[in-house]
Amino acid sequence: MLEDLRIRDGLVIPARDLTWRATRAAGPGGQNVNKVSTKVELRFDVRSASYLPSDARARLLRLAASRIDQDGVLRIASQSTRSQAQNLDDALARLAELVRAALVRPKPRRKTKPTRASKERRLGDKRKRAETKRGRRRADGD
Repeated sequence: MLEDLRIRDGLVIPARDLTWRATRAAGPGGQNVNKVSTKVELRFDVRSASYLPSDARARLLRLAASRIDQDGVLRIASQSTRSQAQNLDDALARLAELVRAALVRPKPRRKTKPTRASKERRLGDKRKRAETKRGRRRADGD
């Protein structure tokens, strides 16, 4: 029933790596919530996804740490709609978004130095403060 999940050009999560199950949703919904299993839980084994770059896999493990169990399986649950199919689509979209976010490499931080003007401002303020404090001292006895 599941199709391969396309993340971007050249990267697809095969359907065989995705498992899902439907359970009864919580909350209001009348008879529907008692009869129909509309909540969807999608599972994806991050550690065995060799087609993901290793750095992206590590970022995904960090990004979704609260949703990953000790076996490295990412769980995404969706129960926002009354339709099982829509909840499955929602869970797949959320997984794709998480993987896309993990694929983005963070920009390396470039060290910056204080500007000359900021140094001069700091030293000027320091001089003013010293002068203020100097003015508060007790005058030397004559």
